[in-house]
Amino acid sequence: MMLAILNMPFALVTVVTTSWIFGDVFCRISAMLFWFFLMEGIAILLIISIDRFLIIVQKQDKLSPHRAKVLIALTWGLSFIFSFPLAVGSPLLQSPPRAPQCVFGYSAEPGYHAYVLILMLVFFFVPFSVMLYTFLGILNTIRHNAIRIHSRSDSMCLSQASKLGLLSLQRPFQINIDMSFKTRAFATILILFSVSTVCWGPFTAYSLWSTFSHGFYFKDSYFQISTWLLWLCYLKSALNPLIYYWRIKKFRDACLDLMPKYVKFLPQLTGNTKRRIQPSAVYVCGEHRSVV
Repeated sequence: MMLAILNMPFALVTVVTTSWIFGDVFCRISAMLFWFFLMEGIAILLIISIDRFLIIVQKQDKLSPHRAKVLIALTWGLSFIFSFPLAVGSPLLQSPPRAPQCVFGYSAEPGYHAYVLILMLVFFFVPFSVMLYTFLGILNTIRHNAIRIHSRSDSMCLSQASKLGLLSLQRPFQINIDMSFKTRAFATILILFSVSTVCWGPFTAYSLWSTFSHGFYFKDSYFQISTWLLWLCYLKSALNPLIYYWRIKKFRDACLDLMPKYVKFLPQLTGNTKRRIQPSAVYVCGEHRSVV
């Protein structure tokens, strides 16, 4: 939402007019806000991924509400520290018209290169590596747990069948165990991670390439390339709430609660009229009674 309000409209105006009309000062501020929000988003996703790893792999639930608030505040502070130098012109960014907003352009200064590399490491490469490691560990743990559970269920079936004297008469029945409730949260984070990689990976490579390559930055097609990659980066922020709404029931309920009543599609039932049973429930009475 912050990217949509504070960055996207100005980038859209620049794309339409092919020139930056908001001045050098605001150009630097918009670049600072852009990287500020991007780093904050990836930091939150990194925290959630590590929390899932600790819960599923290490069997440790350490993220209490208080610790979560502290970590969130810490990520906002660190993101601001890393992005604030852009607002004061250190390093000095290249102003449009070569791009739809202030971007990292070509420079021969070692300090400029060092800042870009540090920012890309903090923003993309280190979080990507850590999250990839956590997801591989979680996938391996889930696979081993599923095999162990099904092996135990098969052993239980064989034991029960032998006790009943049915081992030679019929094959033991299979117990289907639904583990989706344990893996749904992880699958949601994996989807977010995949979307982030697809949307941010090309933009990160483009930023590095334009910083170190004189020929790429001064190509005639640079404006068009940077525009498409920038909007691909913005697409990630637009997809996140849709993924939350699709995958997380609490998020859907919160959205419906915050939504004004006159724009809700379905009327809300009062507490006395809400169903207390599931529609799929079936009640069978005795033989002398009818089936309900």
